[in-house]
Order: sequence, then structure tokens, then C-alpha cells
Amino acid sequence: MSHLDWRLRFAALSLIWGFSFLFIKVGTDGFAPLQVTLGRLLFGTAVLAVALAVKRERLPRGARVWAHLTVAAFLLNALPFSLFAYAELTIPSSLAGICNATTPLWGMALSLVALSEDRPTRVRFAGLALGFLGVLTVLGAWQGFTGLEPRGTALALAASFSYAVGWIYVRRTLSTRTESALSLTGGQLLVATVQLAVITPFPHSFPTPSLLSVAALGALGTGLAFLMQYGLVAEVGPTTAQMVTYFTPVIATVAGTAFLGETLTWSTPVGAVIVLAGAALTQVRSSSSATPPPRRKSPSQPQPQHR
Repeated sequence: MSHLDWRLRFAALSLIWGFSFLFIKVGTDGFAPLQVTLGRLLFGTAVLAVALAVKRERLPRGARVWAHLTVAAFLLNALPFSLFAYAELTIPSSLAGICNATTPLWGMALSLVALSEDRPTRVRFAGLALGFLGVLTVLGAWQGFTGLEPRGTALALAASFSYAVGWIYVRRTLSTRTESALSLTGGQLLVATVQLAVITPFPHSFPTPSLLSVAALGALGTGLAFLMQYGLVAEVGPTTAQMVTYFTPVIATVAGTAFLGETLTWSTPVGAVIVLAGAALTQVRSSSSATPPPRRKSPSQPQPQHR
């Protein structure tokens, strides 16, 4: 797809990740949450396996790197994918998509403690406060969270928190590896698939709509989406590529209301805008802490699997 303009690929990636929450919702109509997650990982791993074969790349070697990949697979794939699937049993897919947008907020809060190179600034602190104000707006805190399904919402927020923890772990343990992002993430998804396979019961039936949704979720939302993001990071750099995060909840909300008939109160879109504004501010770096842009040909560290 590299011959396509990067803006078209950016738009396609936004759509794929935005619709992923709809695919999860439809998938859980016919399968248990863990079965949805396992299917997602199977299809996603298959896509990356084909990509590795085409590029003639190998999976990483060495016990140490596989130990780190095991932790990363749990924090960035097996756990958050499962939590979102369980969450969408009781909350709308649009709310799950908005909760996913809190990942940069959790990441900024954690990085102040775990990553010494991330220095706090007034702007970033303001973004953190604004972002969590947006979360409270989405949840209708002034009404005492009336009508809110607390368990599902908590699971979705926990999934976003897991992404943030996982990404910090990857930065501290795998970002300096010499293997390509494709090789590392292929191994990561493979490990996550094994982790789910040992605890997930085999489904008794395979309803067509749910099966197609899980296949799309894995092949598109996990496998193909990573390859697209990998290419975008290589071409336009990580800062521009990660802007897709701010379009995902918008598309998830539109998809949920248009195709699943989910209802919205005014606080949901307003709160989502506040969350996204806060998340954007937390990514602002001062000129003294800014790092040189990476080389654009071969990004070596894996990008987090956020959707």
C-alpha cells in the first residue's frame, strides 16, 4: 500500500481502528469475550506471519527478548483486548472507544514516575487535568453517574491503563533492540495468542455475523492496522502517525450510533472533545526535552497495539 498517499492510509487506519469497537460489540453477540479476543489474535497473527514471510524476516531470538515480549503481549494485547470485550457486554461501543482515548492520559501520568526523560510541564499537567475532566463529563459525574454501567466502564478504562503500562514497559525493555518493529510485534502477537489459547474454551457454534466481525477485527484492526501504522511511522514520523488516536473515538461514536443504534447524551461527545484536547496537551514537549526525529526508513521500536 506504500504507493498510496499517506493521507489516504491515515484515513483508512482511523476508520479501521474506529470500527474495531463495533466489531468487538458484534463479536460478543455470538462469542464469549475471551473467544473474541483469541479470534482477533489468531487473525492478526496470521496477517503478520504473511508479512514476515513476504519480507523474509525472522522472529526474534533469545530467551531474554522473548521474556520481555511475554510481558508486553499480556499488557498490550491479551489483557486489554479481553477487558474491552468484557466491557462491551454492558456498555456501548462508542463509550468503549472514548475510554480508549484516555490511554495518553494514563501514559503521561505514569511516565512522570517511570520515565525520567519525560519532564513534567505546566502544559502537560493542564492536559492531564483537562483530560480527566473530560472523562468525568462523559460519565456524567454531576448526576452521580446515574445510568452509568460502572463495571463495564471500569473495565474499558482499565484496558486503556494497561496499554499505558505496557507501552512504558516496551520503551524501557525493547526500544533499543536491533530487530525490526515487524519482527518484535509478530512475536508479541504470537505470544499473546498462546496466552489466550490456554485459557479459552472452544466455541460451540460460529454465528456468521460474529465470526465475520472477529475476522475483520483481527485481520484488519490488529494485523493490517499494524502494518499500516508501521508504514506511516516510517514515512511521516511517529508524531504525525499517532494523531490517528484522536480520530478513533470520533469514528467509534459515529459507527456505534449509525450501525448499532446506540444513543448519545450531550455529555458524551462534549466529554470526548475535552478528553482529546487534554490528551493532545499531554503530548506537548518543551523545546529543551524534545528529541531528534527518528530516521524514516526503518523504525526499530514497536508501536503499541492500542485498539
